[in-house]
Amino acid sequence: MSLEPTSNAAGGKNFFGRLFDFSFSEFITGSVIRFVYMLLVVLSGLGALAFLIGGLARGGGAAIGALVFAPIAFLVYVLLARIWLEVLIVIFRIAENTEEIARHMRGRDSG
Repeated sequence: MSLEPTSNAAGGKNFFGRLFDFSFSEFITGSVIRFVYMLLVVLSGLGALAFLIGGLARGGGAAIGALVFAPIAFLVYVLLARIWLEVLIVIFRIAENTEEIARHMRGRDSG
């Protein structure tokens, strides 16, 4: 995701080039969003597993509660993570599209 026109593979910057681009002319969010989502899903799964193991270790009602609530909590956390990340992507796409519209308007005005 870029604020200025750049070619994709040939002339574009690599990940570390974009990461240390102090002019913020290119976004890295699109490149890392899949990794962040995967990390959040894994962490949610580990949290649900820890909750389940803790409940089973206590036994009785805690075990039943853990069997019911661990999967629900996992799904809720993954859903919230997905929604949050999709909102971020939408914000960056709005920025991209706004830049494209502005570039088009500048070209129309000067031509």
